[in-house]
Amino acid sequence: MLRASQVIATAAPPPHSCAANGTAGRVIAVMDNWDEVRTAYNVARIGTVSGAAEVLGVHHATVIRHIDALEERLGVKLFQRHARGYTPTEAGDDLLRVAQATDDQFNQLAGRIKGQGNDVSGELVVTSIGGLSHLLVPVLAAFQHDYPGLVVRYLTGDRLFRLEYGEAHVAIRAGSVPDQPDNVVQPFFQQQFTLYASEGYVARYGLPKGTEDLAKHRFIGADDPKTRAPFLRWLQDNVPGEAIVFRSGDVHAQRNAILAGAGIGFTSVLQAAEMPGLIQVMPPRPEWAAPLWLVTHMDLHRTTKVQAFLSHLKERAAAWQAG
Repeated sequence: MLRASQVIATAAPPPHSCAANGTAGRVIAVMDNWDEVRTAYNVARIGTVSGAAEVLGVHHATVIRHIDALEERLGVKLFQRHARGYTPTEAGDDLLRVAQATDDQFNQLAGRIKGQGNDVSGELVVTSIGGLSHLLVPVLAAFQHDYPGLVVRYLTGDRLFRLEYGEAHVAIRAGSVPDQPDNVVQPFFQQQFTLYASEGYVARYGLPKGTEDLAKHRFIGADDPKTRAPFLRWLQDNVPGEAIVFRSGDVHAQRNAILAGAGIGFTSVLQAAEMPGLIQVMPPRPEWAAPLWLVTHMDLHRTTKVQAFLSHLKERAAAWQAG
């Protein structure tokens, strides 16, 4: 088993560190009391004893006892105590910098171990942008039906979950090719987008006759002017800002706004097929397409669970392409 002292031994201390000040022996001895170091790390990160106690799930008296014992072993003060909380001293910063690196490495190790195994059980964590949930939820449910011992966690949003920390087994990402190191990246699916309007909108305002007619209509767009979606960037470049009358950062809200007749907006061709009452305004264009990528960490890519899910997902996605 990897011990904290083994991990910390790989990090050379800076010139002003505890080791450079002649306390190397005591620092190494302290590493055998990892709970105390972990407590100190959380106090430094949060700034208060009560906050660290809540995160660690211990009594605040335990936190104080760990800090006092650690300072006694090292023979230095790690924190300045004041009314607002605890602030690390220079020696505290040195120790805690290494403690943070060690904690990160342990989290990475734990994440990789959770994903390693010869069966399809335990947790499967999959992440994607929220706009893919209508496609992925049925796939995940069917996969779970095949493996009843599996617990599925499906995490959506724009955040890039850190696969190297074990935060997800499989990530489905949109846009340019992901370039994070140590990840296995595979092209997955080209999602087609185009403009749609509700029957109610068309009855009231009609349809644009071409690109030159767009400024006369009402549009639904993103709230973020720095959006990375190619079709929303096209909308910003080709439609006057005053014509984009409904904005939202949530793709589900944008779709609901289209259905409600708030304006013309983009949605995927596959999604629109499941939404009665929508009228396609223009055929899909290549520049509006959003490439999707399958991303896994190299340490988990070949595990039984990840490979089984990837095979299942690709098989289901073939039907999307055919549709």
